Amino acid sequence: MIKQVVESRWFHNFVIIVILINGAVLGIETMKGLSATTLNWLERIDQLCLLIFVIELLMKMYVYRLSFFKQGWNVFDFVIVGVALIPATGQLSILRAFRIFRVLRLVSSVDSIRRVVAGMLMAIPGVGSVGGLLVIFFYIGAVISTTLYGEAFPDWFGNLGRSMYTLFQIMTLESWSMGIVRPVMDVYPYAWIFFIPFITVTTFTVLNLFIGIIVDAIATVKEQDQSSRHHQLSSKEDIDLVRQDLHALRAHLDTLLKDTERKTQ
Repeated sequence: MIKQVVESRWFHNFVIIVILINGAVLGIETMKGLSATTLNWLERIDQLCLLIFVIELLMKMYVYRLSFFKQGWNVFDFVIVGVALIPATGQLSILRAFRIFRVLRLVSSVDSIRRVVAGMLMAIPGVGSVGGLLVIFFYIGAVISTTLYGEAFPDWFGNLGRSMYTLFQIMTLESWSMGIVRPVMDVYPYAWIFFIPFITVTTFTVLNLFIGIIVDAIATVKEQDQSSRHHQLSSKEDIDLVRQDLHALRAHLDTLLKDTERKTQ
C-alpha cells in the first residue's frame, strides 16, 4: 500500500507543489513590513512543509530500505531535509538562510531538470578539456599583451595576473571596445590585430564548445532515459505474455485432467 502511494503520480506531483509553496513562503518571509501574525503563519506553513518532506523520506526509506541510499538523488534529498532539521539557534542561526536550499529538491523531483543536471555532470570531463584549452589561450594572450602593452597600460597589462583579468573582461565583451581596446589602439593603432582574433577564438569558438558539449550530454541522458523506459515497457510486456501463456497452459492442463478423470470413470 505504502509503495503504491510513494510511486504514484499524484504523490509525486503533491511533493512538487509543496516544494513550490515552501519556496514561495521563504521568499515572502524576506519582505519588510510584515506583521507578527503573518510571520507566525508563514513559519507554521514552513514547518508543515518540512514535516511533509520528513514523512515523504520516511515512507521511501520504509519501502526501499537500504536500497534507498543507492540512488544519488535520494541521498541528495536526505541531506537537504536533514540540514533543515538542525535547530537554527545560536551560532547555527545562519542555517535559517540555507532553508531556501529545499527548493533544490525540484532538481530531483522534476524529470526535465534532473536530466539537465545529469547532463551537466556527464559533461564535466569534456568541459574540463575545453577549460584547459581556454587556459592555454589565456596564458598565451597574457604573455603577449603584457609584453606589448604592459609599459603603456600598467593597470591593465602590468603583469600576467592583470593581463589575464583584463583578457577575461574582454572575453565577456563587457566594455571591451570603448573601455579597453580603443584606448590601447590610440597608442598602438594595430592592437586590433591581437584583440579581434583573441575574442573570436575565446568568445565565439571555445565558449560555444562548452555549450555544445553540455547540450550533447543532455541529449545522451535523454536517450538513455528513453531507452531505459522502453526496456522497462518491453520487460513488462514480456512478463504479461508469460503470464498469458501460463494461464493458457493451466487451462489446458485442467482440461486434460478432466478428460482423464472421465475416461477412468
